[in-house]
Amino acid sequence: MRSNDALLRGGLYAAGATVLLVLGMVFLVRLGRLLDKVLTERVKKRIHSVGIQSFEIVPAEHIWGALHGMLYGVRIGTILAVSFVYLQGVLALFPWTSGIASRLLDLVTDALGHMGKAVVAWIPDLLVLIILFFLFRFILRFLRLFFDAAARKTVTLAGFDADWAHPTYKLVRFAVIAFGLIVAYPYIPGSESAAFKGISLFIGVVFSLGSSTAISNIIAGYMMTYRRVFKVGDRVKVGDVIGDVITMRLQVTHLRSLKNEEVTIPNSQILNGHVVNYSSLAHTPGLILHTTVGIGYETPWRQVEAMLVQAAERTPGLLKEPRPFILLMGLGDFAINYELNVYCDNPREMNSLYTELHRHILDVFNEYGVQIMTPAYEADTREPKVVPREQWHAPPAPPESGVTG
Repeated sequence: MRSNDALLRGGLYAAGATVLLVLGMVFLVRLGRLLDKVLTERVKKRIHSVGIQSFEIVPAEHIWGALHGMLYGVRIGTILAVSFVYLQGVLALFPWTSGIASRLLDLVTDALGHMGKAVVAWIPDLLVLIILFFLFRFILRFLRLFFDAAARKTVTLAGFDADWAHPTYKLVRFAVIAFGLIVAYPYIPGSESAAFKGISLFIGVVFSLGSSTAISNIIAGYMMTYRRVFKVGDRVKVGDVIGDVITMRLQVTHLRSLKNEEVTIPNSQILNGHVVNYSSLAHTPGLILHTTVGIGYETPWRQVEAMLVQAAERTPGLLKEPRPFILLMGLGDFAINYELNVYCDNPREMNSLYTELHRHILDVFNEYGVQIMTPAYEADTREPKVVPREQWHAPPAPPESGVTG
């Protein structure tokens, strides 16, 4: 068996067997693809779902997937069997590996025997895991249906907002899954081994060290939801950023700024800071826009207030009711500071409304020849800046009483 002729003959046989193995593999792969194509064209269309009346028990896609998987398993099994025969035959051709060839079948059967015994011993635990799987799957489906109905307001709960349905479902789902894993843990193969416990401990430590910020953002996201800080579409101010809420996620919130920029803000930063929501009360009774002008002491305050109200009435987009009102914010060194307050119900038009309001204020004050003193000028005349009584009701002020808000 160790002669040159025997070794050469064995090498030739091994080379021939290798060529046959490659050709056989190519043939099996192409045959599998051909069968898959034929079955897809002729059999897949004839497969129908299994159900009772309109209730679908097993979809047709699942039946086709099972059939396709079975054919794939047969193909892989055939390839493994051919490879085993090839390996045993080639090893038997040479004296150094002939012993391995004679024991190869025993090695495979022993390994399969050990695996079979382990599987048989694991069958009771497997049955428990299967029962737990379907039980918790049923519970999760029931919870999903319940919270979907709550979101559609088909099911109403006292003090429970419909916007809370989906985040509450996610919390309850996480709790149910965590409880299910705790119950199933003792039945998982190898769960009592030291290696399994060490890996679990390592993963827990890595997760706790690397996810502290992520967890704080997630908790902040849920707290924002239940506190009703804002919702998608609201115009808000977070810190120095003013924009519309476009997306609320567990860890971050996305805003579209007034310059059409997308700003991503961590939820923990939002929760720890202050948030101004311009939209929450915009319809009851309305969002108040305000602007301040400084007018000299020589101009009657009744006239100034009337002009400011007239400018507000000329501005389209502002609410007629409630009516605008003016506040005197202070008596400055050179001017009186008047604050005009107007109502609107569309916070997204704040910038354009402010622009139009300022334009009309400039027009009205120019029409009546009143100088706006903001910022204050540097020099003044020697005459005192007082208003004669006969000018207290200069146009457009009412003739008898002041303008009140």
